[in-house]
Amino acid sequence: MRILIAACALIALAACHKSPQPAASQNVPVASEAGGTGLDRSHKGQPFPNVQFTDPDGTMTSYAGLKGVPTLVNLWATWCIPCIKELPTLEKLGKEKKADLWVVPINQDMAPEASVRAFLKLHKLDIPEYRDPKMKVATALGAEVLPTSILFDSNGKEVWRYVGDLDWTSPKAAKILAEADTGQKAR
Repeated sequence: MRILIAACALIALAACHKSPQPAASQNVPVASEAGGTGLDRSHKGQPFPNVQFTDPDGTMTSYAGLKGVPTLVNLWATWCIPCIKELPTLEKLGKEKKADLWVVPINQDMAPEASVRAFLKLHKLDIPEYRDPKMKVATALGAEVLPTSILFDSNGKEVWRYVGDLDWTSPKAAKILAEADTGQKAR
């Protein structure tokens, strides 16, 4: 039984770290930094898809309500170890940048809302509880790996996406997040 549980845990871990595979028609490589993760600019200029997800109040919403301020959308799940690793830094970023960058972590768990809330409480995380249990956002964005964070400019156009976990309080994160204001690549 223990072997079965360990095998399932390894499969879950591998699933959230699988290498992104661009569609054959795109033929655009992902900028790889560590095992298939990293900064990807191949979707630059794409609008946020017209899909709905649940906001922290439990109401269906869409990206239209977020336009006007650059937004970092983070797709995560409670079972994803790299997601859990980066969530505290995402929480800190959201509190520090509240006025000029919206941080929107969208949970992808199919589990009941109460279990996600229990997870956040257990890990002492105070992040907004956006939910997408049917994974419509991830599917529409073509996000195949968790975590994936996507920066949208104030008009709702994609600037870049970061595939894999990142310390969102690091100098590296600050450098790429600076692109939210100008839409230009960080140098």
